[in-house]
Amino acid sequence: MKILVTGFDPFGSDTINPAIEAVKRLPKEIHGAEIVPLEIPTVFNKSADKVKAAIEAEDPDYILNIGQAGGRFGLTPERVAINMDDARIPDNEEQQPIDVPIQAEGAPAYFSQLPIKAMVNYIRKADLPASVSNTAGTFVCNHIMYQTLYLTNTQFPGKRAGFMHIPFLPSQVVERPGTPSMALDDIVKGIVAALEAIVDFDGKNDLTTVEGKTE
Repeated sequence: MKILVTGFDPFGSDTINPAIEAVKRLPKEIHGAEIVPLEIPTVFNKSADKVKAAIEAEDPDYILNIGQAGGRFGLTPERVAINMDDARIPDNEEQQPIDVPIQAEGAPAYFSQLPIKAMVNYIRKADLPASVSNTAGTFVCNHIMYQTLYLTNTQFPGKRAGFMHIPFLPSQVVERPGTPSMALDDIVKGIVAALEAIVDFDGKNDLTTVEGKTE
């Protein structure tokens, strides 16, 4: 088994992004699966082009995209990506699409093909906070989740994909009082646990656990 794991470069006012920093520190093999790290730009469309090229070159069985979600205190596998770019800030090439469909012929939304509840369970067993998230936002994180799932649903049948958000690093919240963060070693530990769940649940149904929200 081979798993492509992507992480974004820094964006906005930050000079570091925990996504790519964590992805670069992943082991080369997890539970017998080869891990292929990939840095992608925080840029609409260009990020998707790079993921598509990597899928064609590496032929992975799974794709896990990782992104930063400032303000969240745990690791959050995403349930769904929506067909909409609505950027609050420009990307790293000054693009700021507002209310623009990602794929004109795509579905309104695509659901994760990963065992998101098992991933949460494994992360918690590693003594780290985790929960299922029902929104990936409308910036480049949602964009790449949607684009990757669009690819697995239309051009690469049999491959499975999904997305997980991770918190800020402590260094990123020095000037953001009251904002949660997580040490890089713990973020790496959590991603490894999530990848273990992906491997262990290959060909199996996800767990049926209570992870719903009332808000």
